[in-house]
Amino acid sequence: MRYLWLIFGALAALVGLVWTLQGLGILGGSVMSGRSIFIVIGLLVVAIGVALVGIGIRQMRSPSA
Repeated sequence: MRYLWLIFGALAALVGLVWTLQGLGILGGSVMSGRSIFIVIGLLVVAIGVALVGIGIRQMRSPSA
């Protein structure tokens, strides 16, 4: 279960980063390119992903029950 937090968190952070870059217009070729709403959504998804990674790391450091 510990690794699932890390995997899902890393994937969420990566997806959020892509959405943010598309919203900023850095990554083109999408309907999301240049739309500021995707900057906000992307940053929120990145924050959630980082939180999930933090949960996974915290669980890895705690002793197993």
